Amino acid sequence: MAISIKKPLEIEKLRVSNSYVAKTLNHLQTYVRPGMTLAQINAMGEDFIASLDARPAFKGLYGFPAGVCTSLNNVIIHGIPDETIVTDGDILGLDIGVEKEGWYGDAAITMPIGKISVEDEKLIACAKDALYHAIDIIRPGMRFKELSLELENFITAAGFVPLQGFCGHGIGRKPHEEPEIPNYLEIKNPKQGPKIKNGMVFCLEPMICQKSGVAAILDDKWSVVSEDGLRGSHYEHTVAVVNNRAEILSID
Repeated sequence: MAISIKKPLEIEKLRVSNSYVAKTLNHLQTYVRPGMTLAQINAMGEDFIASLDARPAFKGLYGFPAGVCTSLNNVIIHGIPDETIVTDGDILGLDIGVEKEGWYGDAAITMPIGKISVEDEKLIACAKDALYHAIDIIRPGMRFKELSLELENFITAAGFVPLQGFCGHGIGRKPHEEPEIPNYLEIKNPKQGPKIKNGMVFCLEPMICQKSGVAAILDDKWSVVSEDGLRGSHYEHTVAVVNNRAEILSID
């Protein structure tokens, strides 16, 4: 399937839904505290999205039961909200999708709960810094596989490894569109495959493991961890390629 090119008006529609994602993430960062349950955090996020007259896009998507993916500590992505209590020293991934008037937004952060270790600070920084590095270097004509290689090199240079088997993606009228954008190079030659063009809109989302990038899925059939059992981190933005550079849409 071809990668769609969005018209300027369509990008503005996507800007709205993504701004709602950013507002929701900012709201949760402000109010999440030790002692809250993951279910309470999800409810806070869903209620805030409803207050914006929008819909939590993840709720029911592929059968996912909630509006907010709450990925705690060793869960890297797709954590299901439950009655688990967050405590001081935890790290919590929050991944949120919003649909507004048929257009989708998507972004994620990993946030500290109270005071966290220096090691966890480095883990979170790797995901965030890899994301912004990738955004900074995007130019039309660059191949998506070259972008994947840049992400992989940044992550491994920081002493971590990318999660395998999961990737960034296009976005628009559907929450997941072409292309798939892994955080690592799947083939030897990055000079293959589709090129980035003005008008493309996609999500980049570095997912960081400590020792092994091999993924395992927990018994809930959703929560993704590394086989090493160690903590992971995740950051994501939706970007549009406009005027020969990547512009972040998922900001408030």
